[in-house]
Amino acid sequence: MNTHEVPPAPGDALLVVDVQVDFLPGGALAVPHGDEVIAPLNRWIERFVLAGQPIYATRDWHPQAHRSFREQGGVWPTHCVSGSSGASFAAALALPPSAIVISKADAVERDAYSGFSGTDLGDRLISSRVARVCIGGLATDYCVLHTVLDARAAGFEVVVIEDAVRAVDLRPGDGTRALERMRAAGALMLREG
Repeated sequence: MNTHEVPPAPGDALLVVDVQVDFLPGGALAVPHGDEVIAPLNRWIERFVLAGQPIYATRDWHPQAHRSFREQGGVWPTHCVSGSSGASFAAALALPPSAIVISKADAVERDAYSGFSGTDLGDRLISSRVARVCIGGLATDYCVLHTVLDARAAGFEVVVIEDAVRAVDLRPGDGTRALERMRAAGALMLREG
């Protein structure tokens, strides 16, 4: 991506994916180096605020007995239970009061990696005349991947902020493979450094 094309511009939105306490080091489902996404995301947040462009933030907002939890036969430890401290956004994440919060996976029987799954995110973006979504957050190989793929399937241009994503890597290389899938779906990759 050329420098003159770097967001934010009219029609752009920033989408911060699941930067929640339980996904940070020490959390119930910690993403390795997950806290490293915060500084670059804060720089992007500042740019979008200054440009007057919209900022959205997704969060897992699970009921206590969510189907993805091991106790219910799922694959993950209990995490991001609605209203818990672990479900809070990272304290250092500088989301402005104007940020639009999108809660997902908030029904016991429904899992949702994508910010578009079971939410009104797509409708909100369309009604705000957003054409391009800039995405960063956690985790590269799950919620970021599925959010990017759904954004592309819905017809949005997508910029993945590579400095601002980190992977779970349950299998070594999952994060790299996820980035390749996003590229193959037409997402543009952007690095600051």
